[in-house]
Amino acid sequence: MQISHTLDAVQTEADHGSGAYAPIPVVIVRGQGTRLWDEQGKEYLDFGSGIGVAALGHAHPALTHALSEQAATLMTCVNGYYHNDVRAQLLQALERITPSALSRFFLCNSGTEAIEAALKLARLHTGRTRFVAANGGFHGRTLGALSATWKPKYRKPFEPLLLEVHHVPFNDVEALEQTVTEETAAVLLETVQGEAGIHPATPAYLEAARRLCDERGALLILDEVQCGMGRSGTWFACERYGVIPDVLCAAKALGGGVPAGAVAVREGFVFKKGQHGSTYGGNPLAARAALTVIKTIEGEGLLEHVARLGEYFKSGLQALAEAQPEKVRDVRGVGLMLALELRQKAGPALKALMERGVLAITAGATTLRFLPPYIVTQSEVDEVLQALEAVLA
Repeated sequence: MQISHTLDAVQTEADHGSGAYAPIPVVIVRGQGTRLWDEQGKEYLDFGSGIGVAALGHAHPALTHALSEQAATLMTCVNGYYHNDVRAQLLQALERITPSALSRFFLCNSGTEAIEAALKLARLHTGRTRFVAANGGFHGRTLGALSATWKPKYRKPFEPLLLEVHHVPFNDVEALEQTVTEETAAVLLETVQGEAGIHPATPAYLEAARRLCDERGALLILDEVQCGMGRSGTWFACERYGVIPDVLCAAKALGGGVPAGAVAVREGFVFKKGQHGSTYGGNPLAARAALTVIKTIEGEGLLEHVARLGEYFKSGLQALAEAQPEKVRDVRGVGLMLALELRQKAGPALKALMERGVLAITAGATTLRFLPPYIVTQSEVDEVLQALEAVLA
């Protein structure tokens, strides 16, 4: 079903939306694989994938079949009242792919909900109220998660916020040493910062965070809402460091386009009955989507593909940077989570790419962020590199 030609979607959303968004005036009506089409029939190569959501691309046959079948079978089954076969299968799959110490899961609908659950767990199990997070970190916009989000433009209109959160420079071990105390409930970090411009944590930083939490009785919460579920080339980016948190948050790619989030927790840090809940969390439709995403990533060998194509893409970006150092400041990232930092505003480059049929997103004022679907091909990477070369020239 495509949008009615009699409806002005741009004007209607402007007139009746909440005001929270200011999208580009293009109406996307269809997707297939790595491609999207607007209402005028123009085709785009999607290297944003809904901020890393469409892990399998658009309308993947396995996912569309599973959703159709599940919708015709059972869509809702509140886990506070009844057990469910599909949800149970998802829990088994999550237990298989997460670091071995994390064997319990709270299922929710989004990344910010996962963070909220994690923050509650930290307060519940430590009896403390003070948190440590990093400059540049983005953890969501609900009031609890917003307390940990660093960017002033998100925080200021809603202050005073709910939680006492002390922000420290990212990848600064000494700052962590000085800030994490016996009063700290948890240290909350993105393993790879996304919104801030694709900045991976250093091994020394994550190792220090783990050590300090152990020494001072705090929980280590890793936010892998964007960098998790295979985007780094491993199921979770923390696997690349050998650091296992007490709580691990996932969402975005988990549902492949269907809203889904999960909090993985060590056995000793679970909720008791009634301490948390979610009407839609773990519903059969979302659970079936997440289960299908996991099975497809495994069945199609997409982790290895992400790692290999990510290296190829990063090498191509580095070649562009070396060829035009006056225009490119840096190239960063892991797997298919990559950034090209420019020496000028990224907006014009983003628009020029779109005119050439390539969709990307920004990560700060000067950084282009690339989060393509895991099914992307080498020729499609080449297509984007060629478009970038033309735009930079």
